[in-house]
Amino acid sequence: MLIAFNKPYGVLCQFTDRSTPPRPTLAGFGLPAGVYPAGRLDFDSEGLLLLTDDGRLAHRLTDPAHKQPKTYWVQVEGTPTDAQLQQLRAGVLLNDGPTRPARARLLDAPTLWPRDPPVRFRKTVPDAWLELVITEGRNRQVRRMTAAVGLPTLRLVRMAVGTHALDALAPGQWRAVGPS
Repeated sequence: MLIAFNKPYGVLCQFTDRSTPPRPTLAGFGLPAGVYPAGRLDFDSEGLLLLTDDGRLAHRLTDPAHKQPKTYWVQVEGTPTDAQLQQLRAGVLLNDGPTRPARARLLDAPTLWPRDPPVRFRKTVPDAWLELVITEGRNRQVRRMTAAVGLPTLRLVRMAVGTHALDALAPGQWRAVGPS
């Protein structure tokens, strides 16, 4: 079984939380029993999370050796230059080593659901949207990559993993999908 879930902002990618007070988890969304996340999305990231009850499928979706492309729409602070986009395309040196080259392009501001809480708005600081496609999945990788080139991330939404896309799923909704 493979489930596509639109993880809302401020939800943990696990079914339990031992912190006090507890934070929202996947348990609150009526997901089928026996599935677990194939990969993760940070607490402050949104979008497509795949869940499965098949360990081999989870490995194929998440292991960097399989180079599954992960597509993100990233709202960044600042106006990206051609040089900054080229840095992302070439790979960025992070504290845990260089990243693989990414696909990076400017996007027109997409029409997305409102985020709660909203992204901070500053009249004096422009922002822009990028589409970034990576084939790794390091901890907070997209945020660290954009920061390394001088474009701090304001909002991060995963739109696709491999052939599986978020499509029209609203935050908190899920659907069963066929494996890839």
